[in-house]
Amino acid sequence: MPLGYAGKHSKGAFLVGRQDTSARGRSWGRRAAPEGSGAAPSGRRRKTGTRRRPQAAAGLPGALAPAAAAARTQLRRLRPAFPRPGRSGWRRWIPSWRQWLGACLYAFIVLAGFITYAYATTDIPEDLNSFATQQDNVYYWADGSTMARTGWVSRQEMPLDKVPPKVQGAVLAAENASFYSDPGVSPSGVLRALGAAATGGETQGGSTITQQYVKNAYLSQDRTMSRKFTELLLAVKLDNQRNKEQILQDYLNTSWFGRGTYGIQRASQAYYGKDVSQLNAGEGAFLASLLKGAGLYDPALGKENHERAVERWAWILDRMVETGRLSRAERATYTTFPEPLGAALPGTPGAQTGYLVELAKAYAIKAGHITDSDFDLGGYQIYTTFDRTRMTALTSAVQKAQKDFDAERRPDTDKHAKIGAASVAPDGRLLAVYGGPDYLKQGFNESNATTIPVGTAFTPIVYAAALDEGVLRSRGKTRTPVSPSTTYDGDDQVTVQTPEGPYWDRSGKVVKGRNDEGRNWGQVTLRQAVANSVNTPMLQLGLDVGLDGVQSFAQRAGLLGSSLGPRIPTFALGENSMPSAIRMAGAYETFAADGMHTDPYSVRSASRNGSAVPLDMPQPSRAVTAKTAQAVTDALRDAVTEGSAKTAGEAHAGAAGKTGTTAANTAGWFVASTEQESTAVVVYRMSLTDLVPLPLTGLGGDAPGTPGSERAVRLWTDYIKAVK
Repeated sequence: MPLGYAGKHSKGAFLVGRQDTSARGRSWGRRAAPEGSGAAPSGRRRKTGTRRRPQAAAGLPGALAPAAAAARTQLRRLRPAFPRPGRSGWRRWIPSWRQWLGACLYAFIVLAGFITYAYATTDIPEDLNSFATQQDNVYYWADGSTMARTGWVSRQEMPLDKVPPKVQGAVLAAENASFYSDPGVSPSGVLRALGAAATGGETQGGSTITQQYVKNAYLSQDRTMSRKFTELLLAVKLDNQRNKEQILQDYLNTSWFGRGTYGIQRASQAYYGKDVSQLNAGEGAFLASLLKGAGLYDPALGKENHERAVERWAWILDRMVETGRLSRAERATYTTFPEPLGAALPGTPGAQTGYLVELAKAYAIKAGHITDSDFDLGGYQIYTTFDRTRMTALTSAVQKAQKDFDAERRPDTDKHAKIGAASVAPDGRLLAVYGGPDYLKQGFNESNATTIPVGTAFTPIVYAAALDEGVLRSRGKTRTPVSPSTTYDGDDQVTVQTPEGPYWDRSGKVVKGRNDEGRNWGQVTLRQAVANSVNTPMLQLGLDVGLDGVQSFAQRAGLLGSSLGPRIPTFALGENSMPSAIRMAGAYETFAADGMHTDPYSVRSASRNGSAVPLDMPQPSRAVTAKTAQAVTDALRDAVTEGSAKTAGEAHAGAAGKTGTTAANTAGWFVASTEQESTAVVVYRMSLTDLVPLPLTGLGGDAPGTPGSERAVRLWTDYIKAVK
């Protein structure tokens, strides 16, 4: 018999008999005799005493032995014979249909087992992608209206019940009409996507909303087979663990809509300038079209985009009718495409708003003990102290003053001209600031800069320290009290005295005081010296009080120690001290508040996703006695009514303020208080490349010798008239 012959029953693909190991040769395909019959297979020599019972039956109870033996026989029948016996040539290598069926069955079992194992071991990640959790931060004016929104991601959470049903219906009609009935995946869509991923073709649609959310929230945007497989597993598992409403809400809150926005709430504000709760079906249909690709359907990006947007908008409305989300009668009312706003994002900080956001953010982080990384994740609502009316008035007053500046015609006098200003309420609330021409063009905040000498606007602080501390003119003696009527020599070129004699500087010269325009005032009271900005008495008074004592008082009044200059005689005239306009306004508010000082603050409260964020709010503290504060206020009122700032008296009756000039005329200040606020204005020239102060002589076409403080007084006057 030829090798490999199996008889008429051997043409199948599987072994159907036992192998004969005798010397007569091997044959395939002969059926084994029934177990237990005692008969040997046909054509096969039985070896007595050598045959072993199948192990499957060994040791089993008698009732189970036949079943085990039968199972063993069937398993042997399934063992493939390959290359195929009874065939020659290339046919021996072609699997039979039984072999193909067995291979497919085996592959199916392995694949099913693998998918089952993968599903069981795949967990929904606890951490979402950063942009899926990150939100923007919203800043509010003092009246509660929205001022600005900032953040790496423009997104804010919106509960599903705040999204109109018609808007939800538009999204479902456009993206996944079977959302509420499918298992989280679309088989046909999966096959298309897998084919595209395998062949490198164009991105295919068909992903369900659940799959899209999984991709957005948990996975990368890579188009790979492994990423798609993980997406499918997570989508099914998520669909089993969460209700559909929660998945739809999360999807709407994390999807990209273009214009820097994630989530339908920010998209509604970016494209239509209103909350999503106010959208109609037509507007919702347009926003739904953006989910297919904002770069293709944002009308602001070009004519072709506009045409595509209109076409898809109409299709989505028709699709809503087909899916039962919109009646035909309602559909008939939407005939005109709802044109969205321009590409600019409402609320994006720019111009003056950017400076306010900068100040409020820094304060919220510090007072709320918030890390920068947490703040950048967003979700904060920052309620600022800034008064919108005052901001408008202050900005207008500055712009009016700047109309005289002409850097092209007068570069030597007007180039690099700058103005900083700030208003502080009696309780420390920062009401308004002018930080610069535009935050997006110049981030340098001129109201918060510590680069310009404060000049003689510092002298009321020296005066207050003297009234509170007294003076010491002789070593070893007790301090002598002074009063507003205490007289000092007000002549020009008066030598500055110490208890030991004249004060000598490091160059070996005796230090002498100088008055504006070299004027001799004779003997003047301290009150007169403050009101009329007489320098020589205040220079001497600083040494009599002690410059250390003056610095200590300046810090109690709210000036930062880092902004105060070296303690040399000109320290009393503010020549080397550079406090910001914000801090100077706060210091003068100390006098208006009867000696109680509260550090300026720009945030009154904060919350995150509805939960309050505790803030360390500044507390008022006693800086000087009420008597001293009143005495300083009286002198400052004299300055406004009859002294160096008398042109400001017409703006507000009872205002108390002081001009400030520097020896080199590099800065002109005016700081004044009313019942509502204290405001500091500084006019100066400085290149931001080297921060070197430049003289103000001739600024805006002013006559030579005109102090810069006059322009500051005029600006303050315009501002106060607008808000009183």
